[in-house]
Amino acid sequence: MLTVRCKECNAELVSNSKTQVCGCPNMMTLTGDAVSARDLNMVVITRMNSKETEGLTSHDLEWQEQRRKRKVRKLDFEIR
Repeated sequence: MLTVRCKECNAELVSNSKTQVCGCPNMMTLTGDAVSARDLNMVVITRMNSKETEGLTSHDLEWQEQRRKRKVRKLDFEIR
């Protein structure tokens, strides 16, 4: 979720699935997580929530550790 404010007209836009435009001569546009305007110096990002993953969970780390400890089995075949 992203919230941006135009300094020229003080319009505040919140991101969603639709494209939003503030309507002033700066033409600030918010589409999903992308912000565009004629002059980006007149745009302020007020809130930005990014969904970042922490990485591997404790269950995943335990599984990786067990996998690392496995021994490789070599199979011997008779050659005729």
